[in-house]
Amino acid sequence: MIDAHIAIADPRIQSALAQLKCMIRDRYPTATFDVFYRDDPEGVRLRATVDIEDTDEVMDLIIDTLYEIQVEQELPVYVVTAQPLQRVAAQHAAYQREQARHALPPLPLP
Repeated sequence: MIDAHIAIADPRIQSALAQLKCMIRDRYPTATFDVFYRDDPEGVRLRATVDIEDTDEVMDLIIDTLYEIQVEQELPVYVVTAQPLQRVAAQHAAYQREQARHALPPLPLP
């Protein structure tokens, strides 16, 4: 088992995280980041919170570099993408409005 503090402090992992952050921030300047350790699979996670409709765009941007980091450099670094809570709340509210628009009227009571 990898020690979380040692893994995050490893200079090679720090370099990989910095490279990924830079790539994401170049395209999405308002992106924010969190770094944490998880054990399934064991490794360091970089959570990139980006205010865009489809966070798959972030993965498309970094996938080749992430492959190099994980496979060629054999570093346990993973990227998780997220949207800001405000965007998620707005999307949920829009979904609720759309559902209400298509709702059937209540059945009359006998």
